[in-house]
Amino acid sequence: MFCIKKCSSSQPELVDYESPVSALCISANTLNKEIRVAKRSYANKLENQFSSNDPASVWKGLKYITNYKTPSPSTEANQQLTEDLNENPPLPPALRISEDDIFNRSLELCEVPPCFKHSTIIPIPKKPKITGLNDHRPVALTSVVMKSFERLVLAYLKNITGPLLDPLQFAYRANSSAFNTIIPTLLQTKLTQLSVPSSICQWITSFLTDRHQLVKLGKFKSNSRTTSTGAPQGCVLSPLLFSLYTNDCTSTDPSVKLLKFADDTTVIGLIQDGDESAYRQEIEQLAAWCSRNNLELNTLKTVEMIVDFRRNTPALPPLTIMNSTVPTVESFRFLGTTISQDLKWDTHIDATIKKAQQRLYFLRQLRKFNLPQELLTHFYSAVIESVLCTSTTVWFGSATKSDIRRLQRTVRTAERIIGAPLPTLQELYTSRNKPRAVKVRFLHKPLQQCGEKQVWELK
Repeated sequence: MFCIKKCSSSQPELVDYESPVSALCISANTLNKEIRVAKRSYANKLENQFSSNDPASVWKGLKYITNYKTPSPSTEANQQLTEDLNENPPLPPALRISEDDIFNRSLELCEVPPCFKHSTIIPIPKKPKITGLNDHRPVALTSVVMKSFERLVLAYLKNITGPLLDPLQFAYRANSSAFNTIIPTLLQTKLTQLSVPSSICQWITSFLTDRHQLVKLGKFKSNSRTTSTGAPQGCVLSPLLFSLYTNDCTSTDPSVKLLKFADDTTVIGLIQDGDESAYRQEIEQLAAWCSRNNLELNTLKTVEMIVDFRRNTPALPPLTIMNSTVPTVESFRFLGTTISQDLKWDTHIDATIKKAQQRLYFLRQLRKFNLPQELLTHFYSAVIESVLCTSTTVWFGSATKSDIRRLQRTVRTAERIIGAPLPTLQELYTSRNKPRAVKVRFLHKPLQQCGEKQVWELK
């Protein structure tokens, strides 16, 4: 078979479609067209996945386009494991009654209906290799209707207890194993002391007691059991209840500060003239408070760091908690920031650069797929810049010029990959500090006036 093929030249070309060479050329052209179509389709797919500047969405999109599958835990699901996990760990029936009527009646009786206190515990592995039961995070699936009730009580509790909360409790986590340690009777006493109405206290006690739960692991389910200790991880009220439960855990000495971030506690003591008595006494009181409130100090994860700039540093006796000696370290990680005893930031910046450079690999891979500059910039901002700028308000101002240059080299590498200018770390530091500085307000009325000088109170 012969056919006339149009060419760029003035003369048409006869093509023999039955010859092997022509058939091969046609197949090659078809393959090239399909490849171009596939590349355009994949580029559109990338644009849709990276249109958000949210780190979680970007990582989710990256897993989607790479068809990444989360590896299953090494522990095999079996019936006995579900029974073992069902120690302190949500399927209520459907109701056709008005939720308002149920909730109002529940508040009148100061009781939570038993059908709303069922929980199904889903063990989530904390790490790829499971070595024990504590390597699972028990997340409770609870009634959707009950969650609505909890939100109403949550808003009410925040209005009452907000001004009374410990200002050194800076946050709480949505899922914490410490929730399992709450004793409802102790919590009720603490809520009463915070001026929470007795009816709400009784309702919360009912919410936490006689809860029915079972563990589901794959296709296996454990037998149901009843528990009256702790708050389920995954409930709306659990984080606030734990904050209220630990609200009276405070320091009594002005030279010692007790900082809390959910169930992580940091004690900071100012030692003057070699007198450590107040510091050590607060440690003992903290251990005693934990014992009284069914909380256990994890001495294996407890360390002590001493900051002392004197030329001749005297040897200090080791700190002991519950007959366990606390090791002394030169640096430790505090809420994602590594603090060294010389108050320098080399160790933290080294870890930051390493983490950012690992993520540059993904940026290079996305560049190979001809992703537009705008979306590459979105990816950089959400995944790499967020790492470089973590807690910059704390360490950037005192970092050395050499460390700043090392960090900036990572930014320049990203600029070459993207092919577009990016904000410098100094610009990011300034832009992030300005909004915080604006929040510092001064009272218009001076506290005292000395001649032409006035002293203002910070609010």
